[in-house]
Amino acid sequence: MTEYRFLPHIHSPADLRVLSPEDLHQVVDELRDYIIDTVTEIGGHLASTLGVIELTVALHTVYNTPRDKLVWDTGHQGYAHKILTGRFEEFRTIRRYKGLSGFLKRSESEYDVFGAGHASTSISAALGLAVARDLKGEDYKVVAVIGDGAMTGGLAYEGLNNAGSLRKQMLVILNDNNMSISPNVGAMRTALTRMVTNPLYNRVRDEIWAWTRTLPFGKDLTRMMFRKAEESLKNLVVPGIVFDEMGFRYFGPVDGHDLDTLLKTLRNIYAIKTPVLLHIVTRKGKGLKDAEEDPVGFHGIKGKPRGTPVASSGYSFTQVFGHLLCEVAQKRQDVIGITPAMREGSGMVEFARRFPDRFFDVGIAEGHAVTFSAGLAANQVRPVCAVYSTFMQRAFDHLVHDSVLQHLPVVYCLDRAGVVGEDGPTHHGTLDIAYMRCIPDMIVTAPRDGNEFRNLLYTGLNQSATSFSIRYPKGAAGPFDPDGQAELLPIGSWEVLRPGTDVAILAVGPLVLTALEVAEAMAGKGLSCEVVNCRFIKPMDLAYLKRAAKKFAGFLTVEEGVLNGGFGEGVLAWLHDQSYPGVVLRSGLPDQFIEHGPRSQLLQDVGLDGKGIRKQVQKLAKRTGLPAKKE
Repeated sequence: MTEYRFLPHIHSPADLRVLSPEDLHQVVDELRDYIIDTVTEIGGHLASTLGVIELTVALHTVYNTPRDKLVWDTGHQGYAHKILTGRFEEFRTIRRYKGLSGFLKRSESEYDVFGAGHASTSISAALGLAVARDLKGEDYKVVAVIGDGAMTGGLAYEGLNNAGSLRKQMLVILNDNNMSISPNVGAMRTALTRMVTNPLYNRVRDEIWAWTRTLPFGKDLTRMMFRKAEESLKNLVVPGIVFDEMGFRYFGPVDGHDLDTLLKTLRNIYAIKTPVLLHIVTRKGKGLKDAEEDPVGFHGIKGKPRGTPVASSGYSFTQVFGHLLCEVAQKRQDVIGITPAMREGSGMVEFARRFPDRFFDVGIAEGHAVTFSAGLAANQVRPVCAVYSTFMQRAFDHLVHDSVLQHLPVVYCLDRAGVVGEDGPTHHGTLDIAYMRCIPDMIVTAPRDGNEFRNLLYTGLNQSATSFSIRYPKGAAGPFDPDGQAELLPIGSWEVLRPGTDVAILAVGPLVLTALEVAEAMAGKGLSCEVVNCRFIKPMDLAYLKRAAKKFAGFLTVEEGVLNGGFGEGVLAWLHDQSYPGVVLRSGLPDQFIEHGPRSQLLQDVGLDGKGIRKQVQKLAKRTGLPAKKE
C-alpha cells in the first residue's frame, strides 16, 4: 500500500486543525490518491466523492465537528469524511460484507450525524438539528451539504422554505457539479464573493440595517431601497437571488477545488446567525481523468472483484427492461418512458437515444414522476415509469391518490426489488410488495425470468383498468430471447411449473427457479412438491388456491420481500378465511433492516437460497406428517 504522510495519523478532525495550509493541501492529495486506489480496487461510489475532497477538508478544519453538526445529502459523497473521522484503516472494507457502509450511518460514527441513502434530505434534517439546538439552549453550528442534482427534489425546497421562515442559524452548501456552469465562474463573481463574505462588509451591513430602525420617519422606504440596491448588485452577477428571497443569505459561486478560498470563505461566514447558502462549483471525478470525462459512468464502479455474474443469457433484468421498452415503443407510438434521474441505472439509455421525444427524466423527484405519469395516462398516453423499488417508497401517496384511485393505467417498473447487495439497507427494495398490496385495485406482478418480463409488460400495457407494477431484482434475468414473442396473460393467473402431490411451493419472481431446484432435490427424498409461479402477487389466483387447498396438506410461500404485509401473508389470510386445515409456512425477509453485502450472501443469511428453502420444505413436511429426509 502507498505510504501516506498524514492520513494514517488523522484519527479525528482535530488532527486537521493543527496543520498548516500547505499540509492541508497534502492531505487533499493523499485523500484523492487513497480513495482512487481503494475504490478502483474494491468498488464503490467514486466520482461524487472525488468532487468534494477539498470541501470535506475545509469543513472539518473550520467547523468543530462532531460538536458542530455536518449533514451530507445522500451520503455517497462521504468517503473522504469517513477517512478523516477515524476510519482510515477500515476504509478498505467499505461496502464489503460486515465492513463500513457505503453511506453515512449513525450507528457507525458520531460524525455521521444523519444517515441517508435517498436524496434531498439534508436541508430538512439540518433544520431539525438547528431547531432542537435552540430549543435545548445549546450552542453549535449546523451545516448541510446538498448537490445540484438533489436540488431537483421537492423536499429540498420544502426544507429551504421552512428554514428561511424560521431564521435559524444554519449553513447550506450547494455543491454544483454541473460542468456547464464552470465558464460562468469569472473574476467578477469571485470579487463579489470576497466582498460579501468579508466580516467588515457584514458588520457594516448589519449596522446600516440597525440604523434604519432608529429613523424617525421613512424607515420602511429606506430599508426597501437598501435591500433593492443590494439585491440589484447581486442579481447582476450572482444566480442566487431566489435564495435571498427565500430567507437565505446567498454567497458564491466559489471554486470548490480552491482549498484556500474555501477555508477563508467558511471562516468569514461562520459567525452569521441567520440562514446562509454557500454556492460552490466542483467537478465530479476531480483528479481522475476518466471519471472527469465520464462522471456518470464513474458514479459507482464495481472494482476488480465482480458481483453476481449474469446467467447464460447474458442479460440482467435491467438490460431486459431497456430492450423491452424499446421493443414496445417501436410498435406503439403512445408508449412514453419516465424516470426520476435514473436513466442509466434503470437501463433507459438506448430508449432515450432512440426515442428522445418520448423520454422524460424528471430529476430526483419520485412523487412528481408518478403524478406526471398519471397526467399522461389521463390523456390516453401509456406511460412506463421506471423507479427503483426503494425510491418508490417516497411516492406512495402519489401512487395511491394520483394514479390508482383515478384508475389510470400507468405501468410501474420497479428495479432493484429485493436485496441489492453492497448499497445496503437504504437501497434494498424490500417493502414494495407490502406497500403495493394494500392499495385497492393495484395490480402487482413479478416475472420469474426475462421472457416472462416481456409477457407482463405487454399485459400491463394491454389493460387500461388500473395501475400495474412489475418488480424485479438487481441481477441475472435467466432465460431471455431478445427476438421472442409476447404472450398476453390473464390478470391474476398463476402457472404450475412442476406438478406435485404432497405440498405446494408458491414462489414469486426469480425465486421460482430456486424453488424448482429444491423440488427436484426433495423428490429424491420421497417428497412430491408442486411448484407454482405466482407471477401475479395481486390479484391472487383464487381459483388455483381453492383447488390446491383441497389437495395439499401444506403450503410454503417464498418471496423476496418482507413477510409483514407480504405475498405469503395474503395467501395465509385467504386460506385462514376458508378454514383451511393444513399448514402454511412463509419464507421471506425478516422484520429487520438487512445490512450490506453480496446479494448471494444476504439471500443465504435470510434463508432464501436453495439450502434455506429446503429447510423450510423439510419443516413443512415434518409438521404435515409427510416423509422427508433431513440433509
